[in-house]
Amino acid sequence: MVFSVFTNLKEKNSEMIAREMLSVLSDTDCKIYFSNEYAGIIGDIHKDFLPENELMKKCDIAVAIGGDGTTMKTAKHAAISGKPTLGINGGRLGFLSCIEKNELELLKKVLNGEYELDERMMLKAEIKENGKLVKTFHCLNDAVLSRGVFARLIDIKITCEGRELWSVRSDGVIISTPTGSTAYNLAAGGPVISPDMQCFIITSICPHSLMDRSIVVNSGSVLEVFTLSDVSNNAVITCDGEEPVNISEQTGVTISLSPYKARLIKIKPENFYEVMKKKIIERRV
Repeated sequence: MVFSVFTNLKEKNSEMIAREMLSVLSDTDCKIYFSNEYAGIIGDIHKDFLPENELMKKCDIAVAIGGDGTTMKTAKHAAISGKPTLGINGGRLGFLSCIEKNELELLKKVLNGEYELDERMMLKAEIKENGKLVKTFHCLNDAVLSRGVFARLIDIKITCEGRELWSVRSDGVIISTPTGSTAYNLAAGGPVISPDMQCFIITSICPHSLMDRSIVVNSGSVLEVFTLSDVSNNAVITCDGEEPVNISEQTGVTISLSPYKARLIKIKPENFYEVMKKKIIERRV
């Protein structure tokens, strides 16, 4: 079995976990690759390195060491390559992680095939300028349309299959997958949805309204999102927390179901609700 590790070993916590991982798997016949840029950090105990752009092609399983952002980014790229992802929590919450940093012995279960694959739907966000496609994103968590740098509300309209679904004046709107329902959507007051559901959740950010609730629509729907803002405060779209893209009144955003599915390795028997209780509810009590 071949693992490729995706992480930032310049962070002490990630380096510590990586070294422990190598120690745990040292007596197995698996192959473990790291990016070339980390040869100077763990070269004293490891020798298999590849260029960053070859790691995903080489592996059977993509290993993400870090927080949910690292796991999410790795899982998206792995999904496009048809590979599963194993998350090791080296961050704060680790909601998408398979194991904690003190549970690395569980990695041997993967070598024995003692794991399940948890498939997660993704959404596709297409940005169109005057009707012409200019950029496409595949999102595991969410696509967020929000106001620019000035603290001024923007008007957002969403249509579903050509019919108006929703209009709101707010700081923005979050369109999330069930996986993303526990992220920004939750912080904005949206509902938590089990990741085995097939739907999109639409939640406004600071709406100028006394009555505003999230809307849940079938993931087979095609949503068109339009924004209206003043000339000095153009809106932006941010997909899974990546670099924002400016959008104007001539820009349309189409949200639909992505053809890719993220596959997260699951070793422990906990279900979604048990993980949510431990990671979110009990953690905040």
